Amino acid sequence: MDANEKDLSYILNVLGEERENYFYAVSPPIMQSSNFSFPSVADMRAKVEHEMDHAYYTRGNNPTVEILRKKLAALEGAEEALVFGSGVAAISAAIMSQLKNGDHAVCVSNPYGWTDRLFKEYLPRYGVAADFVYGVDPQDFERAMKPNTKVFYLESPNSLTFQLQDIEAVSAIAKKNGIVVIIDNSYASPLNQSPIKWGADIVVHSATKYLNGHSDVVAGVVCSSRKVMELMFKNEFMNLGGIISPHDAWLLIRGLRTLELRMNRVAETTQAVIQFLETHPKIEKIYYPFLKSHPQYELAKKQMQRGCGQFSVLLRASTPTEVERFCDRLQRFLLACSWGGHESLVYPLIVSPQTVEENNPLRPWNLVRFYIGLESPDVLIADLNQALEEIGI
Repeated sequence: MDANEKDLSYILNVLGEERENYFYAVSPPIMQSSNFSFPSVADMRAKVEHEMDHAYYTRGNNPTVEILRKKLAALEGAEEALVFGSGVAAISAAIMSQLKNGDHAVCVSNPYGWTDRLFKEYLPRYGVAADFVYGVDPQDFERAMKPNTKVFYLESPNSLTFQLQDIEAVSAIAKKNGIVVIIDNSYASPLNQSPIKWGADIVVHSATKYLNGHSDVVAGVVCSSRKVMELMFKNEFMNLGGIISPHDAWLLIRGLRTLELRMNRVAETTQAVIQFLETHPKIEKIYYPFLKSHPQYELAKKQMQRGCGQFSVLLRASTPTEVERFCDRLQRFLLACSWGGHESLVYPLIVSPQTVEENNPLRPWNLVRFYIGLESPDVLIADLNQALEEIGI
């Protein structure tokens, strides 16, 4: 990558956009074509032999998607990127590309629900086993290793209780033992954390979240070396076909234009909201990596640029009904499961009946996850203040 490509403004606004190829349009066109033709058999043969780099059939490569791929790879400091039709499609392809029958993986406990299900329910059908570790101590991964361990899967921070893993330390253990490190970087975004810099091999994202930022596209991204991505392209990407449409790729390019602005705004507003909640008597605990009371605050400062817009709280509620009343009374926070868009959201764990029944310490019934969007901090704080009246002490 040359000096220009290291510049964030260049990546977001210029990289990959060869305007001379499409009438010097400021916004790249949506190449809404499933198929592409060729002037000769020789040209067609050359393109199909290198389909990852050339438009042949949109299931493999598409010019609009290719612009997006270049930007995403550059943002993560990777050689290549592939874009999928959802975050879980990207996660699944990345994991499956590194595992085969008889292999073993070590995954952080309490990961994204569909990642958890992939390791616990789907991959065992094909002879792949996995163990789960808390992961706050890097040695958790080493202790869980077996002779057939091929993958360490990280999610730092996770998007519920925000435990971090020491990416550098875990990656060092992995490299000594020939193990591939895959990390979900959706929470931090490439602007606030660079896992490849700390030794990770493969980085995945739910591009539905910050990368798009408008709650109108479902997508996923995998970033890694050229060698890793070429194999993934030929196998999981092409065979399973979990591609993104050219139109959705164009929307993601549009979303990236404002990524820095949105992340700045979200970080500032989140800090103001958390300062309010820290001293509120009806808040028992706040889970947020950049809170000084967070046990991994120093690690967060080391491997992240700053905090982002998601955090969770434990309410001083006596019953699940109080939690429900609190959430129902919120007016400026939408009840929704995703995050990363312009709108502020709230997600209570009591939505899942088993959370209350199992009384899982990693999923307490009085935990509520918040996502801070682009609204004014004063508006959000006022809304929280009035809704907290539903919680009795």
